[in-house]
Amino acid sequence: MKAGGIDSSRIESMLAQLKAAAQGPRVGQENPIGGGLGIQKLDSPQSSTKVSFTDALKASLDQVNQVQVDAEKLGKNFAMGDDSVSLSDVMIAGQKANISFQATVQVRNKLVSAYQDMMNMQV
Repeated sequence: MKAGGIDSSRIESMLAQLKAAAQGPRVGQENPIGGGLGIQKLDSPQSSTKVSFTDALKASLDQVNQVQVDAEKLGKNFAMGDDSVSLSDVMIAGQKANISFQATVQVRNKLVSAYQDMMNMQV
């Protein structure tokens, strides 16, 4: 089944990654939300190992925003004639930003749907 161009299995995979991130980061473990792009480390041994859903969601949104900002910056540099930026780099960064945004929209749609289902439940 396709949901807006993205397989529902990919959405379920992203939700599983969010759940894994919400269980708490491990020292030296790759960030499951970032697809292995960064490493989360505990700040101190006294810090809590639990990460709230809000924090995980905010971190994901911040990362999507950063990818979009980077893609826009590359595009502007290319348009200004910067020789160190190639067209292929600009296009790849733009596609990465688009894909991450579309995935975020699909997660949001699933969350809204789950919220509506919960609000329609009989108590």
